[in-house]
Amino acid sequence: MSFGLQSLSLSVWGGAKLADVLELVGIPKLTGATKSGGKHVEFVSVDKCKEENGGPYKASIPLIQATNPEADVLLAYEMNGKTLNRDHGYPLRAIVPGVIGARSVKWLDSINVITEECQGFFMQKDYKMFPPSVNWDNINWSTRRPQMDFPVQCAICSLEDVNAVKPGKVKITGYAASGGGRGIERVDVSVDGGKTWIEASRYQRTGIPYIAEHTSSEKWAWVLFEATADVQQSTEIVAKAVDSAANVQPEKVEDIWNLRGILNTSWHRVQVQVGHSNL
Repeated sequence: MSFGLQSLSLSVWGGAKLADVLELVGIPKLTGATKSGGKHVEFVSVDKCKEENGGPYKASIPLIQATNPEADVLLAYEMNGKTLNRDHGYPLRAIVPGVIGARSVKWLDSINVITEECQGFFMQKDYKMFPPSVNWDNINWSTRRPQMDFPVQCAICSLEDVNAVKPGKVKITGYAASGGGRGIERVDVSVDGGKTWIEASRYQRTGIPYIAEHTSSEKWAWVLFEATADVQQSTEIVAKAVDSAANVQPEKVEDIWNLRGILNTSWHRVQVQVGHSNL
């Protein structure tokens, strides 16, 4: 079984839009509820799991999302121009962009239009975010909705902890992304642990500036960022992203701590040592 929440990757998927497939069976585009009361689309895998007592892994999304062509929900059979391989869900998997990976069900066995949200384990008793006051003794899973869109986040990729760099100009690059198709409005970089900030440049294609929510941007793809700063002494380099809805990453993991440990999108921090570099 494969589902990710904290990790991100970027692939080009090929397949049929779920909205088109549902239309072929009589459910028009932009439908929020069917005449029989269907309000959710459930994806059921051939994969069996212990959390379902040996039953199949399953998850659902709202029908209005499934029937919205702009949501780009796919029944995918290709990945990066090739036939989907076994590890990635062959022969058919759901791709729900902008939503945590747990909803992009692999190895599809059936697709059901249902009245209520999927009652599977990973919808109802996992991937929910609780406040710090909730622990395993007082948790009530029914009080929270399943996590869907992933939050705004970014990561520095050009440096790792305790990298040795020469004094002077240091290039800082990485990626940023936000769920729900929201664009990246800004990426801020600090070379003094968050005391002062510079704004990074953003792009998805080399040499073409990125504009959030513009028709030229890919709303489901990550945004790359780059900044150059003068670093003269060992320090902590920090990055944080802001999306087009003005959502911003929290400063510390303590601010969003929860017993499942999910959605930790606090500022990405890298410790660098200034000295002789063998790079």
